[in-house]
Amino acid sequence: PVGFWDPAGLTKDGDMTAFRRRRATELKHGRVSMIACIGYIVPEYFKFPGYLAPKGGVLFEDVPNGLNALLKVSGAGWAQMIAFVGAMELNLLQADPARAPGDFANAGKLGLPFAGGIEDPAKRTRSLNAELANGRLAMMAIIGMMFQDGLTGSPWGDWSLYADSPLR
Repeated sequence: PVGFWDPAGLTKDGDMTAFRRRRATELKHGRVSMIACIGYIVPEYFKFPGYLAPKGGVLFEDVPNGLNALLKVSGAGWAQMIAFVGAMELNLLQADPARAPGDFANAGKLGLPFAGGIEDPAKRTRSLNAELANGRLAMMAIIGMMFQDGLTGSPWGDWSLYADSPLR
């Protein structure tokens, strides 16, 4: 990893509270972005069998890839996802000022609830630095995939569909 990186100079004032908040936010956004990248890529190759919404008759295979998938999930489905994430945030993943930003007592290696952590300090530091670097990359990747999908209407950027291109 690149080590400490602050091109905007946000840490010049030395405010540790603001730094911890920014680092925790960066880690959270990176983790969500890594999951979002997986959610963008995996459906191209695999979809669960069965129903996403049995009452609505929606099969997993009926859900398109990319941004169009957002429109296929029902309001009840969104409510379930929001409730699950809220329960995780409020109950399991509580920030502890005595621990590093993003380090939760109830989450171990790979963020698995109640799993064991990485005991070796050198391996732990390397793993956390890799997570930070991979999260930064994932933030750039998912925004690129979403812009490409939004411009072309295709999750993997069929540029022949982009009729409004100024290059045509």
